Amino acid sequence: MTTVVPRTPEPHADGVDPAAAPIPDGLPVDLAPEIVEQLGRELDEIYDATIASLGADDERYIRRVIRAQRLLALGARVSMEAGALLRTGAKGSRRRTVGTTLLAAGTAGLGLAKVLENMEIGHNVMHGQWDWMRDPEINSTTWEWDNVCPSDQWKHGHNVVHHTWTNVMGRDRDIGYEIMRTSSEQSWNPVYLAQPAYSALLALLFEWGVGVHEVDFQKVAGTAEQRATQVELLKGFRQKAGRQIAKDYVLWPALAGPGAPAVLVANVGANLIRNVWSYAIIFCGHFPDGVHLFPPDVVENETRARWYVRQMLGSANIAGGPTFHLLSGNLSFQIEHHLFPDMPSNRYQEVAPRVEALCARYGLPYNQQRFSRQIGTTMRKIWRYALPGGQDTTTDGPAVRRAR
Repeated sequence: MTTVVPRTPEPHADGVDPAAAPIPDGLPVDLAPEIVEQLGRELDEIYDATIASLGADDERYIRRVIRAQRLLALGARVSMEAGALLRTGAKGSRRRTVGTTLLAAGTAGLGLAKVLENMEIGHNVMHGQWDWMRDPEINSTTWEWDNVCPSDQWKHGHNVVHHTWTNVMGRDRDIGYEIMRTSSEQSWNPVYLAQPAYSALLALLFEWGVGVHEVDFQKVAGTAEQRATQVELLKGFRQKAGRQIAKDYVLWPALAGPGAPAVLVANVGANLIRNVWSYAIIFCGHFPDGVHLFPPDVVENETRARWYVRQMLGSANIAGGPTFHLLSGNLSFQIEHHLFPDMPSNRYQEVAPRVEALCARYGLPYNQQRFSRQIGTTMRKIWRYALPGGQDTTTDGPAVRRAR
């Protein structure tokens, strides 16, 4: 199954030449069609030149990250096991203190390892970013990540649906993850009054929210064919979740013998670290001020260039240093990731200044702010849009207007 957005839009069945079609009103840009197409060609050039330059340095990068992540995970689990055993039946306060320290260090280390595996490795490998290496293990068709969401379901719901229909209402199920109202353009319902509470719960249980995201529970009660499809998705989720539960909450704790309860709690803590961090990074890339939603007609006769513009208006970056970018899976460059989802993540920092320069030249916004600002405006939205009404705020440049 192809899991990356095609480089060129498919021909439209109605025979209309997309390049000759006017920009739909739903796309909030005041650029002439030929200017948009020129922007698209310049972005294509950035992509093509970067892909053509991939080589040994890039391959060493991903192999080094994978090796470091696996060593970190193993060391963290050994620290957990040793700490739990030292704490069990410890008579001296020093032995208990050492055990507690090892257990805490193992929890933090495993949480960090899970962050690296999910963000910089799993997510990006499954986007096909490293398929060019032709390594049968580091490949989008074979990688299974440390998450309760089956990789095949993730690749469809995220790579295909979300990245193709980014922020298009009625098509992108990642808009508020179908449980939250994050814009005044979404109709209000009394159920949203509780969204600050279930947003916090989603942060704690984020991998589980991701795990069932591909399942459309409304269709479970639909036709027999719809129900069969959703049941099959739930079956895949149960199988994957079962393996994750067995690994983290049964097998590893069992190795600690009498220290099993402490190891189980430590594994819960590590998963919480991964969940909250993933939630924060992903929400900061999709929901802060300045990120646009689009009506369904925006994709009518949409060319590759107009798809590019929609990705730039529908995403946000987070400013930070090299360590922050690594731990975010380079999703701190969410704009570049949405423009080039199958480009190796270690190249986003390299192309970002060129994308920002293009945005400045064409009068388009380049939504990049510090983490505190992005998470702050995202949380403000979640609280504000729990109530009726509300007015979106934006950081748009002179060539952008809000679509109403």
